[in-house]
Formats: sequence, structure tokens, C-alpha cells
Amino acid sequence: MSRLNVNIDHIATIRQARRTNEPNPVSAAVICELAGADGITTHLRSDRRHIQDHDLIALKQAIITHLNLEMAATDEMIEIALRVKPDVVTLVPESPQEVTTEGGLDVLSHRKILRSTVRKLSSAGIFVSLFIDPDIRQIKASSSLGVFQVEICTSNYARLNEQPGDATVRRTGEIEAEARRIRDAARTAVRAGLKVAAGHGLTYRNVGRMAEIPEIEEFNIGHNIIARAALTGLDRAVREMIEAIRRDR
Repeated sequence: MSRLNVNIDHIATIRQARRTNEPNPVSAAVICELAGADGITTHLRSDRRHIQDHDLIALKQAIITHLNLEMAATDEMIEIALRVKPDVVTLVPESPQEVTTEGGLDVLSHRKILRSTVRKLSSAGIFVSLFIDPDIRQIKASSSLGVFQVEICTSNYARLNEQPGDATVRRTGEIEAEARRIRDAARTAVRAGLKVAAGHGLTYRNVGRMAEIPEIEEFNIGHNIIARAALTGLDRAVREMIEAIRRDR
């Protein structure tokens, strides 16, 4: 049965809009856990646009499931991770101008720095995951670095499902092709001895197709849950996403 990690970054986004002290990401994390979330995911960005350093420390102390820290493979972030020691670090690409993460890591082109980062984090007892596109070459390169997991980027699949103003029925073939690409990538990863997670752009409407892929053990979902929570409450929003993932499975 697939697990759900809730990304709480956009709770902090709301707080940072006014530079005040609420809503508190730690309080949100506790609500998510009580609603059945299997873990909490958060991205500490170099520009600190949402989650702050003190949030990460407080989350590590407060949550009782597990903490997945998304971060770039920079010296600053490595030092923070080694000090805080989240349960999992997911290495992601990061660009200062991007609204959100735009795609997976190019493991092939950055093998040297990633190998060094993985070694440092693993030596400290931190599990390392790599956020990559559903590309067989990237999966094989990830496997060679000794990580325990890859997280497959589902942004293209989500874009095909959710593109405004375009009837989804006209994109059925493209959607199925991308779903097969993700499935094949997940199977390749498992054959290489890797655990498989997935995330980015997934919603209540499109997550079901991804949840049908048995190799995907974990989903990291944030924006869609927080968006619904603004209207229905966080507890209900988390429970509904868990239901969407596990329905009839």
C-alpha cells in the first residue's frame, strides 16, 4: 500500500506573505500526521521563500513519522542536513528564478558532486533519494551512486492531465504514454534495487493512475492538498488524498 508524505511548504508560504508567525508549519505537520499522513516533506530553499531554518529544526523535534528534506546539493544545505539529520534527504535541482521545481536532476551531468553529497549524507546515517525524470539513463546513473531511492518526477504527466483550457479527452494518448514511461521507469528502478517514490503536480484528480503502478511505494504531494485545505480544512484534505491514493487497492 502506497504511503503519503505531505509537503507543507505552502503553509509557510502563507506565513511568509506577511512575515508573521502563523500559520505554523509544525502545527500543520501534526495535523497531517493525525489525519494519517505517513511522513512530512519540506523543501529548504536557498532563498528561504517559505520554509526557514528554524522550521526545519522544529519539525525534526516534533514529528513522529518521518521527515523528508528536499534540498539542493550545495555546501550550505549539506551542512544543515548533517546538523539537523532528517530521516531522508531528497536531492533536487534548484534555480533562483523558478516558481517551483521544473524537472528532475540531471544525474549524468552532475555525477561527481552528487556522489560526494550522497557519501557525506549516507555516512551520517541519512537515507538519500534523488528526484529524477522518468528516464532510464537517469535511473541507472542514480543506482550507481548508492542511493536507496529515486523519486520520479510526475510534472509532465500532471501537466497533460491538468492543462487549462484543453479537453483532457484529447490528450488521452499522451497521458497514457507518459504513464507508461513512468511505469517503465519505476520497474527499472526496482530491478536496480531502488525504492521508488513519485511526486510533483499530482492532484486528487490524477493521482489514481499513478497509484495503480505497484512499484511506486510513496507519494510526495503538497500544493494540491494545501489548496484544498484552504477551503475544507487540512485534516479533511489529507484524508481525502489518502483515500484517492488507496481507493480500491
